[in-house]
Amino acid sequence: MEPSSSQSSGSKVAEALVQISAELRDKLDELRFSPPTEYVYNPLHYAWNAHTEYLKRYATAEKRVVFLGMNPGPWGMAQTGIPFGEVSFARDWIQSPTPAGRPGCEHPKRPVLGFECGRSEPSGKRLWGLMQQRFGSAEQFFAEHFVLNYCPLLFLEASGRNRTPDKLPKTETLPLSSACDNALGAMLGVLRPQYLVGIGRYAEAALQRVVSARPDLLGLEARISGILHPSPANPRANAGWDAAAVAGLKQAGVW
Repeated sequence: MEPSSSQSSGSKVAEALVQISAELRDKLDELRFSPPTEYVYNPLHYAWNAHTEYLKRYATAEKRVVFLGMNPGPWGMAQTGIPFGEVSFARDWIQSPTPAGRPGCEHPKRPVLGFECGRSEPSGKRLWGLMQQRFGSAEQFFAEHFVLNYCPLLFLEASGRNRTPDKLPKTETLPLSSACDNALGAMLGVLRPQYLVGIGRYAEAALQRVVSARPDLLGLEARISGILHPSPANPRANAGWDAAAVAGLKQAGVW
């Protein structure tokens, strides 16, 4: 039996995203980072199977809404290969396969244990918990929505402290942003969303920058908005993040 046109189209969307991710993965391997960055994890290498399965299973069509995060957390995507990939949600709700590998050089305080990791990633738990509450199943959520990370790299200092991309020096952020901007633009060109939602100011700014540089990117005018980052490090997120996120999405016309 030959595949239907919708199956063929879905396959092409996912295949394009896998190719873009592979190109970004390899491009980022060329970059070097200086102290206080001591460790760099790239889940697109050691959790490639889990990440590509996420794309192949859920990016089977163009999406009405794309959410964008900044980069992996040590207990989220770094463990599972899934954006905001809190272990229990990646395993049980998204039903991701077990990540197969580990970084070549690990910080002893930040080991990659995959589904055996006993730490919960609060940002991912909040984000995916909201989507589960609102949509029920992952299939219902992903029917019109998708979640990406702008940068796939996790940066750690010697102490084990997470070093986010906005804290890197300009000599390092320029080539990093160039590669990530190009990949994001290519992915949006494939997914062609009507709404773009930055999870936190950094991600929202990245969306504004990429879309402004490529006005032809989406073929129509996508609406860009932002919601609070769900990290506990953000005091405002600790005072009813779910309600604030839903209110922001409704105000932007996303929901």
